[in-house]
Amino acid sequence: MLVVKVLHLWMVVSWFAGLFYLPRIFVNLAMVDGDSIAERDRQLLRDRLLLMAGKLYRFMTPIGFLAVALGLWLWLGYGFSGGWLHAKTALVVVLVAYHAYCGRLLRDFQAGRCRRSHVWFRWFNELPVLLLLAVLYLAVLKPF
Repeated sequence: MLVVKVLHLWMVVSWFAGLFYLPRIFVNLAMVDGDSIAERDRQLLRDRLLLMAGKLYRFMTPIGFLAVALGLWLWLGYGFSGGWLHAKTALVVVLVAYHAYCGRLLRDFQAGRCRRSHVWFRWFNELPVLLLLAVLYLAVLKPF
């Protein structure tokens, strides 16, 4: 079971790297529409950022799936119980929804439909940081 725990933590760390970085790419994409660079350079930058975001999303999606699957394996294998686990599971559901929403935002950027500001994306980028803190608190301290 310790091997499963190591694999779970590895996948969680990797998934969060993507959850932290993808919205930062969105910040940059939202800033591309400024007038500070020539149109040709703007399009090249936009295309490069979209390529990076798409590859990252395709990479982090199976990692997130593995993180959740291994977490379920640990839950069923160890038979954990308690309110902390239900709260942690609820936060993981929120993280999965955040991940899916990032996919929707990426599709909006690809279609030229995303109209949110870079400031909005800067705030949006902070949500997984707060969720990670809450999940770690629950998993390590098991307060209830």
